Amino acid sequence: MGAPPPTRAADRALARPRRRPLAALAALAALLAVGGTVAYDLDTPAPSPADAPADEFSAARAYRNVETIAARPHPAGSPANDQVRAHLEGVLRGLGLETTVQDTVAREAGQLSGAAAGSTLARVRNVVARLPGTDPTGKVFLVAHYDSVQSGPGGNDDAAGTSTILEVARALTAGPRPRNDVVFVLTDAEEACLCGASAFAADHPLAADGGVVLNLEARGSTGPVIMFETSRDNAKLVDVFGRAAPHPVGTSFAVEIYRALPNDTDFTAFLDRAGFVGLNSAYIDGGAVYHTPLDTPAAMDRASLQQHGDNALGLAREFGRADLKALDAGHDATYFPVPGGLARYPGWLVLPLAVAALLAVLALGWLARRRGRTTYGRLAAGFALGLAPIVVAPLGAQLLWAGVTAVRPGYAELLDPYRPTWYRLAVVALAAATLFTWYALTRRRVGPAALAIGGLGWLAVLGIVLAVLVPGGAYLTTLPALAGAAAGLTALAVRIDGPWPVLAATLAGAVAVVILLPTVVLLFPALGMAMGGVAALFAVLLGLAALPVVDLLHPEAGGQRGLVAARARRAGALPAVAAGLAAAVFAGVGLAVDRFDAAHPVPTHLMYALDAGTGQARWLSHETDPQPWTGQFVGGAASVADFPGLGDTELRSGPAQAANLPAPKLEVLADTRSSEQRTVRVRVTPQRPVRLLTLHVDGATEVESAVVAGRAIPGGRATGTPWGFGIVFHAPPPEGVEVTLVLAGGSGPAALRAMDASDGLDAVPGFRPRPADVGVVGSHSSEMLAVARTYPL
Repeated sequence: MGAPPPTRAADRALARPRRRPLAALAALAALLAVGGTVAYDLDTPAPSPADAPADEFSAARAYRNVETIAARPHPAGSPANDQVRAHLEGVLRGLGLETTVQDTVAREAGQLSGAAAGSTLARVRNVVARLPGTDPTGKVFLVAHYDSVQSGPGGNDDAAGTSTILEVARALTAGPRPRNDVVFVLTDAEEACLCGASAFAADHPLAADGGVVLNLEARGSTGPVIMFETSRDNAKLVDVFGRAAPHPVGTSFAVEIYRALPNDTDFTAFLDRAGFVGLNSAYIDGGAVYHTPLDTPAAMDRASLQQHGDNALGLAREFGRADLKALDAGHDATYFPVPGGLARYPGWLVLPLAVAALLAVLALGWLARRRGRTTYGRLAAGFALGLAPIVVAPLGAQLLWAGVTAVRPGYAELLDPYRPTWYRLAVVALAAATLFTWYALTRRRVGPAALAIGGLGWLAVLGIVLAVLVPGGAYLTTLPALAGAAAGLTALAVRIDGPWPVLAATLAGAVAVVILLPTVVLLFPALGMAMGGVAALFAVLLGLAALPVVDLLHPEAGGQRGLVAARARRAGALPAVAAGLAAAVFAGVGLAVDRFDAAHPVPTHLMYALDAGTGQARWLSHETDPQPWTGQFVGGAASVADFPGLGDTELRSGPAQAANLPAPKLEVLADTRSSEQRTVRVRVTPQRPVRLLTLHVDGATEVESAVVAGRAIPGGRATGTPWGFGIVFHAPPPEGVEVTLVLAGGSGPAALRAMDASDGLDAVPGFRPRPADVGVVGSHSSEMLAVARTYPL
């Protein structure tokens, strides 16, 4: 039996309702309603007032602590940080909790940036309080860091997490005691090196047996609290999160991505130790204020604080009564937010579901060809052409942002614009314009059914790829492909001109909206506009999953001639034209609305570096294209190899007047030699209040091992740099830091380069204050004043 003859283009659609405009309106209204429900479900809860019941979390009560903690910048080791710590101790002791301060020196694992070998250390003072359980099966640790960056008061990062823990501690003590111990860990020096968390996880007696860690962070000022990281084999943890968190927002895709990125929080220090499992949560929108002077209590969205607290309190209570010895599921879960909760299923289902989706799409293609809706050639063309919007939309979004930053170059130094909504809408509209244009150009020649099945084919193929490479993200394409294939098979099983094919297509589109819309929404603040192309990609995948609904926006295909055909083509182009105009308007409005001003200053970066030995001083900046204010200090790029403590090899530089500032003092306490090695013991002491000390050995000298403030660290040797093995010590004590270096016996004369750094440039000669509309970029080296000197041994 031969293949069925080709049919009119009108018959190639999977749905052909008699009242096409009405069907299109109904389908679009349904999808918009689903999308609105999804967006509403991602919204933050209303803040509870100060007179809320004692056993509930109140953002108003927690905010009082935010105002105290984030009154001013308080980096580790500063007098302001001492005052914050005293406040934390007072609050926790006032609740009747066993409260201590862990005062120690801790080391961050890994090598220094820009050095061949070495370590970063800090003196840390963690505040630790315990609520004893009635019949413990383990411990629950609520963790947040109380230090801030030097460039901002940390109203959100991490006064939000710290104040949340204080309010959760108050709520827990107001109710019945939990079964398990609950330990409140407020860490020091997170911004410097995660050293406070490392010290607690490695050395504190309460951490010896591990437990469940709930880490609370913020990387912005608003938005939903996202549970973005878990320990391995997280299925049972995720089940508790879905049940116990009142507002659970989190995706297994985010966990997979975060595990692959070099980003770290205090949670990392716990995961590096055996016996710890847990969840890491943060709100991340409003990233323009991150690590800047604008991260004040007033910038905080108290609804985000309320969600932080509601979730943390719910999880603390649930883990507080659970059997903590039975949390290892042996596998990760796939999970994602849906209206009303968190959908989840075992990770071992990922690959079978992906294979099922691919088989279902192949079955749909076979049946569509058998029913005369398309041909194998058209199916191949539909699949091949489906790659076009998948590639073009992300590329267009990146080009759009390149154009915006050309007009507004200050955006390059921001994590996200101050008011990013219009730009995000522009990216989504551009993705829609790309999809609609592609569909209008290919629909008549290839046919609606072939294009719809081809789009589902790409979703299914990507599902297989993700199932193998990024299992936690496979649901993003596998489930829409399955739903779309099921809808297509339903449409082929009933009358094409009846209501059921439209209903099936709408239901499949609704599945895609529920699964993919939160990803699009959350990717914008997670990655910033500089990577808006990723959100555009998922917006296009959403469009491909809903192609049968998109088809309803077009006139019925085939059969037209002459003027009627021309009108049909013009009508089919209207969605693309409308979306393209919307993208242009949204981008234009974004540029008009999001201007730099005193409340939203353009970010700039400036440092001052003085060599006390030579009397030479320089202005330095990370800016690749310096803003006009920065340009009065720096010009072209220059090597900063003589300041290895800065961690960079090249920066923008300009001459500066030498300030009358002392370098750190280096005293040789002992120097012994043998035929095989030389052991040098020195003390490096700051001669002014500083935030950090660094000590580097010349690149020709090999360091076999070292001991810093009693902490042993591995040695190393540089290659091709004047200064090699290095030590960075944050929050150094006024009496200095003792360092013992064991140098290889074959090393010749050695030299040490000592540097210290403080914050603030107002007193530096030649400094001109920033105008009101010029701000400070969120950087750990903004406003740094560094003084260095070389000491021969």
